[in-house]
Amino acid sequence: MNDEIIKNNGEKHSILDDVAIDESQVNELIEKYDAESRYRRLPGIQGKFITAWLCCMSLFHLYTAGIASMPITIQRAVHLTFAIVAVYILFPARRKGSKTSTPIYDWILAAIAGGVIGYIIFFFNEIARRGAEPLPHEIWLGIAAIILVLEAGRRVVGNVLPCMSLVFLAYCYFGYLAPGMFQIRGYSVSRIIQHMYLTPEGIFGLALGVSATFVIVFIIFGAFLSRSGGARFFNELALAIAGGKPGGPAKVAVVASGLLGTINGSSVANVATTGTFTIPLMKKVGYQPHYAGAVEACASTGGQLMPPIMGAGAFIMSEFLGISYLSIAAAAIIPALVYYTAIFTNVHVRARKQKLKGLPKDQLPVFREVMRTDGHLLIPVIVIVATLLMKYTPLRAGFIGVVSVIIVSSLKQKTRMSILDIIKALEEGARGALGVAMACALVGFIVGTSSLTSLGLTISNNIIDISGGNLLLTLMMAMVACIVLGMGLPTTANYIVCSTIIAPALIGMNVLPLAAHLFVFYFGIMADLTPPVCLAAFTGAGIAGASPAKTGFTATKIALTSYLMPYMFVYNPMLLLQNVIPHELFILVVSALLGVIVLAGALEGWMFRFINKFERVVLGISALIAIHHNMALSLGATVAIIIMMFYLKKTSKIEELEPAV
Repeated sequence: MNDEIIKNNGEKHSILDDVAIDESQVNELIEKYDAESRYRRLPGIQGKFITAWLCCMSLFHLYTAGIASMPITIQRAVHLTFAIVAVYILFPARRKGSKTSTPIYDWILAAIAGGVIGYIIFFFNEIARRGAEPLPHEIWLGIAAIILVLEAGRRVVGNVLPCMSLVFLAYCYFGYLAPGMFQIRGYSVSRIIQHMYLTPEGIFGLALGVSATFVIVFIIFGAFLSRSGGARFFNELALAIAGGKPGGPAKVAVVASGLLGTINGSSVANVATTGTFTIPLMKKVGYQPHYAGAVEACASTGGQLMPPIMGAGAFIMSEFLGISYLSIAAAAIIPALVYYTAIFTNVHVRARKQKLKGLPKDQLPVFREVMRTDGHLLIPVIVIVATLLMKYTPLRAGFIGVVSVIIVSSLKQKTRMSILDIIKALEEGARGALGVAMACALVGFIVGTSSLTSLGLTISNNIIDISGGNLLLTLMMAMVACIVLGMGLPTTANYIVCSTIIAPALIGMNVLPLAAHLFVFYFGIMADLTPPVCLAAFTGAGIAGASPAKTGFTATKIALTSYLMPYMFVYNPMLLLQNVIPHELFILVVSALLGVIVLAGALEGWMFRFINKFERVVLGISALIAIHHNMALSLGATVAIIIMMFYLKKTSKIEELEPAV
C-alpha cells in the first residue's frame, strides 16, 4: 500500500490535482522514514520474477483464507518462505545499495533462506513424530535460519528489532552469567535451536501465525481497495464533507486519514500518501507549516486505533487474549471517538482563532456527486463489517472483502479493475506484508526466549516490585517503556514485545486483560508522535517543509488526550464497553467528549473568543477532571464546563458588539 497508485475517478478537474506531490516525491519521503519502503524497483526479467513471486504469495494466502486451510506450522513456514525470499531479492543490504538490480549474492542468500525455512514445510510430519528432537544437520539449518531471519529483518524493519532479538537469544545461552533474579542455568545450542526453529514457539510462533492469516489478507484487501480507486474516493469524500468549513483542509486531513489509516497499518505511509494533498491545502488556507504537518501526523497515526480494521495489532491481540476480533474492535470505538474528537476540535479552534476560511466551494467536489460516482466503493468495507457481525472469522471476512472489491469495482467503468490492476494489487498486497512478516518472525525470538526462560514473568514481577504495587506508577512505567520501544520498532512488533513483557505486570495488578493489552497497544502507536523519534511527525514535517522537532512537539500537544485516554479505560473499563451500566457510560462519554473539546480551547487560548490566562487554567483543570475516570468528579466537572461554555459564549457576543457602541 506504500506504493499505491490513486486512480482518477472522473473527468472533472479536482483540487487534488493542483496540490498533490508527485509519486516519486512520495516514495522518496516514505523511504526516508520507513525502512519497509526502501525496496528495489526491478526492471526486466528480475522484475517479472518478483512480481510473479509476490502474486503467488497473495494467491496462496487468499486460497488458505477462503477455500482450504492447512496445518498452522506449515502455513507459517510457507508464509515466511515467500517473505524471506522476497526480502533478499527486493531489499538491499545497505541503504545506498542498488535500487534497480539484485546482485548475485542476494539471489544466493534468497535461495539458501528459502531452503532452510522451506525445510520445515517438507519435513514437518517427521519432525513432529520425533518430538522436534533435532538431528545433527538440523542444528546447522537452525543456525542458518536464525542468522538469515535476523539479516532479512534488519533490511526491512531496521536495526533495533534484530539487535533486541539477538540480545534475547544470547540470554538463552549466557543467562547463567546474568545478575540476581535474572540468572538462569543457560541452555545448550541444541535446545535453543529446537525451541526457536523446530517448534511453534520461536520463529514459527503465534506472531508469525497472525501475520500469515489475518494481517496479510487485510493488507491485500487494502491494496485492492486502493487500486480500485478507494483512496481517491476517501479523499474526495473528505473534501466534500469538510473542505468548505473553517480551516477545512485540516478537517479533511482528520476525516481522510482516519478512513485510510484504519486499513493501512503504517502511520508513516499514511502521512505520506494522504499528507501530500492535505498539508499543501492546509498551508494554502493559512495554517503554519509545522501545525499542518502535526495535524496530518496525528490523524494518520490514529487510524490504527480506529475500528473496524485497526492496522494489524488488533488481530494479534485477538489471538493473545483468546477473544473475538469483533470484541476488540467494539472496545476500541469510544477511545477512537474521543481521540478524533480531540483532533477535530483542536483544528477547528485554531481555525476560528486565526479566522481561517475553508476552500472555495467551486473548487470542492459535491458530496452527492462523489457518492453517485464512487459511493459503491464503500460496499466492501460494509461487507467486512457485516461478515464480522455475522460471526465469520476475520480471515474469512478479509477474503470475502477482497472478492467484493473486485465485484463492486466492476459495477462502473471508471473503477473497474483490469487484469493488470489485479496483478498489481496482488503484488502490492504481498509486498506490503513483508515488513510485518519479518517483524513477527523476529519477535518470535523474543517471545520464544520468554517461554523458554520465563523472562517475561521475571520482568513483570520486577516492574511490580519497583512500583511497590502502586498501579498508577506501574502504568506510568509501562507507558514510558512502550513509547521508548516504539521509537525503534514497528507498531506490530512493539505491541507483541510489550504484551509479552509489560502487559502481564498490569494484569498481575488486577487490570482487566483487554484493558492491559489496549494500554500497551495505544502507547506503542503513540511513539510515532512522541519526540524525539516521532516518525509520523517527521514525515509530516518533510512534506510541510517545517522543523521536525517543532512538528513533533505540536503533534504531541494536539494528541494530548490520547496520552490520558488509556489511563481512563484502565481505571474504568466501562469505556471499553465492559460491564456496562448504561447511564454511567453515558455520563463518562459525554464528560470525556466535553473535556477534550474544552481542553483544546484551553491549549489554544480560544473558546468562542480569546480567553485570558485565568480562564485557560479553569478550563484546563475542568477538562482534566472531566476526563477523569471517577463518576462523581466527571459529572461535577461536566456541569462546570457547561456553565463556563455558556459564560464564554455570552461574553463573546458582548465583545462583538463593543466596537459598534
